[in-house]
Amino acid sequence: MTTTGAAGGRRRRGPGMTEVARAAGVSQKTVSRVVNGEPHVSPEVRDRVLRAVRDLDYRPNTAARALLLGRYRRIGVVSLGSSLYGPSTLLIALERAMQRAGYSVALASTLEGQRVSVAVDALLEQGVDGIVLSEPIDDGPPLRLTADVPVVSLGEGVELEPGAGALVGADGVAAARLATEHLLSLGHGTVWHIPGPQDWWAARDRLRGWREALAAAGAPEPPLPSPGDWSPASGYAAGRQLARLSDVTAVFAANDDMAIGALRAFAEAGCAVPGDVSVVGYDDIPAAAYLAPPLTTVRQNFAAVADHAVDVLIALIEGRPAPAGPAERAVELTVRASTGPVRQPHSARP
Repeated sequence: MTTTGAAGGRRRRGPGMTEVARAAGVSQKTVSRVVNGEPHVSPEVRDRVLRAVRDLDYRPNTAARALLLGRYRRIGVVSLGSSLYGPSTLLIALERAMQRAGYSVALASTLEGQRVSVAVDALLEQGVDGIVLSEPIDDGPPLRLTADVPVVSLGEGVELEPGAGALVGADGVAAARLATEHLLSLGHGTVWHIPGPQDWWAARDRLRGWREALAAAGAPEPPLPSPGDWSPASGYAAGRQLARLSDVTAVFAANDDMAIGALRAFAEAGCAVPGDVSVVGYDDIPAAAYLAPPLTTVRQNFAAVADHAVDVLIALIEGRPAPAGPAERAVELTVRASTGPVRQPHSARP
């Protein structure tokens, strides 16, 4: 049988499951079991089928397989489409985790202001077995998803149906507490915070963790500078504000890029790091270890978060109990030379 191409040429239709079954001397059902990795097939039969698949260059038809099994072997991801280190690294980790699990990835971006619900609908139209909401932001009232497939969210602001959805991800609150407690343990009377944009759940978590650590230690909560937008420029602007205050000896920035901007502002104001001001960031971007001084920061284990999210989603897809949290720690503090014991506060700057 032949089909006509766009240019009018004729090309042969690829071999189907019937041809593979005939070449291997087995039933189509057995071919289906082998292709989809199902058990109850002897090694000898499996080898025969796989040899026929290779010899015939057979490629399973995704739509036909979905009709046969009720699944697409495809997971949708709603992403911000951001080039920021955290979201982009997490997206790569999710894709790798899905591929290891035997699933392809369909991506929908909300970068151009598209609402999450619209992106979810677009993925459902493509045909997916489940959806991951990666790094969601607050784009209005809590999102009530009525998707016909399981959903895993890596941030808050989403109301998920019990048994058909789950909230997973790194604990940003605990990580921010860890960063703040590290600075307090060095003798600093309090810790100032450079917050991220407050429509991001990740920024809110880090702000909350900072506040909780100060409250637990009985340390005063200083006023916040203007929230940043994750960029070095916004960290620089906040750092210039803080450099004018003589009682600032410790700063926790909500991400490494803003911490880098603050380091520049402190250097310009004549404030030594960590002699006058200790600085902690968040993310452990590749450049963090090579700054002058190298940056103390919270390292996120994106691979562990992604693996756990995919494990939970596949369990929901298959109707199994969701697994426990990741075996590896999702966050840890990497201490470098940008933090040190408290010294005399630096002089006020004009």
